[in-house]
Amino acid sequence: MTGATSWPAHRVEVRPWRQQTRSGNRADRTLTSVSTMVPPYIAALNFIPGLELTVASERALLAVAQVDAEAEDHSRAVNRFLIRSESVASSKIEQISASAIDYAKATTGNRSNPCATNMVAATEAIHQLIARVGLHGCFTLDEILGAHRALMFNDPSESLYAGRLRDMQNWIGGSDHSPRDAIHVPPAPEHVPPLMTDLIEYLNREDVPIMVQAAIGHAQFESIHGFTDGNGRIGRALVSAVLHRRGATRNLVVPIASGLLAQRDAYFAALIAYREGDPEPIIRLFARSAEAAAVCSRATIERLNALPDRWHLQLKPRYGSATERLIAAFYDEPALTSEEAHFYAGTASSNTNHAITQLEAAGIIKEITGRKRDRVWIAIAIMEELDQLEQRIHAVMAGRGTDPS
Repeated sequence: MTGATSWPAHRVEVRPWRQQTRSGNRADRTLTSVSTMVPPYIAALNFIPGLELTVASERALLAVAQVDAEAEDHSRAVNRFLIRSESVASSKIEQISASAIDYAKATTGNRSNPCATNMVAATEAIHQLIARVGLHGCFTLDEILGAHRALMFNDPSESLYAGRLRDMQNWIGGSDHSPRDAIHVPPAPEHVPPLMTDLIEYLNREDVPIMVQAAIGHAQFESIHGFTDGNGRIGRALVSAVLHRRGATRNLVVPIASGLLAQRDAYFAALIAYREGDPEPIIRLFARSAEAAAVCSRATIERLNALPDRWHLQLKPRYGSATERLIAAFYDEPALTSEEAHFYAGTASSNTNHAITQLEAAGIIKEITGRKRDRVWIAIAIMEELDQLEQRIHAVMAGRGTDPS
């Protein structure tokens, strides 16, 4: 392996360009060449961060390990919540945004809001990638393609490319019709398969510092831009999968994307710096985001863990009753349809309806469709915590204090 404190910059490869359709303006139609950016092969490279960055990275990993350990006894419900937090923030970075109510509806199968549907797909992609990498103990191209398939399968404009590496030139920013004035033009499609093979080899190494591996692996993936769409969300899912594969997390996903969202301009600038041969900004930003997310998530876990007991004290449900069962169900899955509520209650419809009325009257759940049929209820405190956690992480990233509560 090659050790270094520096990192090779991307090389420029000028490629011929010809507009396929008469779209855009004259500058788009008369463009004849494009300068693509080809990343270096990194599987055998080492980056040795300075002492300050090493300390920051290790401090972040310690914070991640601490919050992960605290979630161990409550991992299922808490991890579901934090994966949702990560997917929502990751989608917002791509300017895909929806209200908590629309997101809750989408989790129950309602596709009326495309942005909310995309957020739910991002949740499934993150979960699938982490689970499969954890199961096999390594990254493979199949795992990454499977996560992309889960992300884009129901996208009306991209479903044909779901789970497939691109076979066309793409670009970021600039014109919608050509790579003119693009912020980044990734390598030509024939470079993508070998670059992905090289990246996967890097991600499977055991001798790279964890935060360095996660940050550089992410930046390299974004430079390759191996899919026609969804690269940002899959690339950020890779980070969570790296932390899980290397044992930094076992029980939960730390919502690092919330920290990146809070520093969106710095995040994009760090990716540009990486292409120019400087990985330090992206490593530093990931370390800072991971620490902020971990510290703030500890308060979230404490609040979530207290909810079932608080709800029991409010309602004092009889053991085995529909109310008791629905308390457990809404804690585990904070958006339930009528059919799901009846299933989890496991009793006569009249008992389930009575239990729902009790939970509504106590302010624990509320109905969000306004309909008389195909209704959906959400656990109010859990859905509100999605926004509150994001706000606390943003405050820490903005330097407005370190108190996560």
